[in-house]
Amino acid sequence: MSTVNPQPLWEPDPQRIARSQVTKFQAWAAENHGAPAEGGYAALHRWSVDELDTFWQAVTEWFDVRFSTPYARVLADRSMPGAQWFPGATLNYAEHALRAAATRADEPALLHVDESHEPRPVTWSELRRQVGSLAAELRALGVRPGDRISGYLPNIPQAVVALLATAAVGGVWTSCAPDFGARSVLDRFQQVEPVVLFTVDGYRYGGKEHDRRDIVAELRGELPTLRAVVHIPLLGTEAPEGALEWSALTAADEEPVFEQVPFDHPLWVLYSSGTTGLPKAIVQSQGGILVEHLKQLGLHCDLGPEDRFFWYTSTGWMMWNFLVSGLLTGTTIVLYDGSPGYPDTGAQWRVAERTEATLYGTSAAYVMACRKADVRPSRDFDLSKVQCVATTGSPLPPDGFRWLHDEVRDDLWIASVSGGTDVCSCFAGAVPTVPVYVGELQAPSLGTDLQSWDPSGVPLIDEVGELVVTNPMPSMPIYFWNDPDGSRYHDSYFDTYPGVWRHGDWITVTSRGSVVIHGRSDSTLNRQGVRMGSADIYEAVERLPEIKESLVIGIEQPDGGYWMPLFVHLAPGTVLDEALLNRIKQTIREQLSPRHVPDEIIEVPGVPHTLTGKRIEVPVKRLLQGTPLEKAVNPGSIDNLDLLHFYEELARKRA
Repeated sequence: MSTVNPQPLWEPDPQRIARSQVTKFQAWAAENHGAPAEGGYAALHRWSVDELDTFWQAVTEWFDVRFSTPYARVLADRSMPGAQWFPGATLNYAEHALRAAATRADEPALLHVDESHEPRPVTWSELRRQVGSLAAELRALGVRPGDRISGYLPNIPQAVVALLATAAVGGVWTSCAPDFGARSVLDRFQQVEPVVLFTVDGYRYGGKEHDRRDIVAELRGELPTLRAVVHIPLLGTEAPEGALEWSALTAADEEPVFEQVPFDHPLWVLYSSGTTGLPKAIVQSQGGILVEHLKQLGLHCDLGPEDRFFWYTSTGWMMWNFLVSGLLTGTTIVLYDGSPGYPDTGAQWRVAERTEATLYGTSAAYVMACRKADVRPSRDFDLSKVQCVATTGSPLPPDGFRWLHDEVRDDLWIASVSGGTDVCSCFAGAVPTVPVYVGELQAPSLGTDLQSWDPSGVPLIDEVGELVVTNPMPSMPIYFWNDPDGSRYHDSYFDTYPGVWRHGDWITVTSRGSVVIHGRSDSTLNRQGVRMGSADIYEAVERLPEIKESLVIGIEQPDGGYWMPLFVHLAPGTVLDEALLNRIKQTIREQLSPRHVPDEIIEVPGVPHTLTGKRIEVPVKRLLQGTPLEKAVNPGSIDNLDLLHFYEELARKRA
């Protein structure tokens, strides 16, 4: 595999390497903690996993983490699950997120952008004042450390204020985007029993207003633990009866009081997509997220006070939490609330231009959509401030790398990253000091012993295997909500290789240290013993201009056979005729392998996704195996349930 891309697409110049935070950190850690001074990133990474305790101690010192009571040791118990980080220490996440207010009071902490694409700033001092006011009001409402606070909110400044005020009082934050329907929200919030709900009356998307007052009323009726509902009039409506007004709760000029909580005190609850059952309610800690995000944003993303950080996301996806953590490094964060493609496909590039973003993050799907729509970012926008374009959500295909390089800038740092809601961070991705090769993630993250394993637990190089992490990370879940004996948590990651985190992705670790992601291992295609990730098929097929999107499923048949259909959603005006069928087959045969040519190619009205935009393979596979719809999928987790009826009907016909 390492001969496929002999030449890097991009290499950082010596000045960039010298001024990057990770280079400065390495020199400092060499002097103070015995890190290797020579050997660049690879040597630093090796040290960070071999000397895990020392590495994380160095991170807390480098970023000046404020422990109000000191820790006894860095890692009391290394076992997974159950690692105990910084026992004895107390701190507060929100205190660190608002530190820059002391030195940059009048500069923007937040830039809020809607579909008008006009940025509106919220200064550091104003953000800190609002958090102080709201935190005092939450305490007055009787909110105590450990109480859950929920937000049914779009990506707006109020959501950031509510999260930080929750963390300031030691509460546990959880949020959903307002495009989630009532059932999807209740599947999540009912598990954690919130005492306060922050909500909008509606939201704007794609040039239209979407009224959500009926859904809010339903949420209020179905969440009996609520003591207060806070109304944010995004569409300008009156507060419903019994609700509190956002403006009243954030009016005081109040200095925030930060509850000092144990390192492993819960910070927030994130949710798995929940396609085949109730979403897993994943709990991460104040201290674990604080140190992991300082490392990831400060060292890997190379963010600091001079930067502007824009990631296209919603409050229902972990990337929103990750974006908010940009505040930890003193960075101005860009909150875009709107459609990714309104009024045209190039919308996100316009936001990057107008906010002067230095790091712009998006989805691989958006990059490929721009390529198909012939968007020309460098021609149409001034992107001179953009240093890095990062992508996640699914693997960025090689064509996506080349398109960004050709159409944005040839000296652009392209960071394809991969991690998960489960750790709210990246296992592999951005490193400002190493080359970028087409189709590859630059390297595993510091402190993360990422490996590719075969079924018996033998590490592989230049071969496809299971993504595993062999050492604990501070942001791994402290537990799942309502999982008292820890069995659901254990079974999610640790049942395949005892004591080792198995994530459920197929990856290759190359001999040069880069990483290739091949898609989910639980939806692997296995033809005549040769395994292939679905991402490889999508990448090849979706290069064809006629194919809007595709879905491939491999199904073991009762008679021992194997059926592999490819479902294609065609571009408007395209017909699936003999010529196109042959081109699809020829593309897969030539670019992948003859044995991965599908048994059937079937036109579909659309490809179903999770609410965060990932195509769903396992529930469709279950439907095609004859599982009834209500057992194959959690309807509240899907963006368009009607699409599943097509696959259900197909299964019926085949049976």
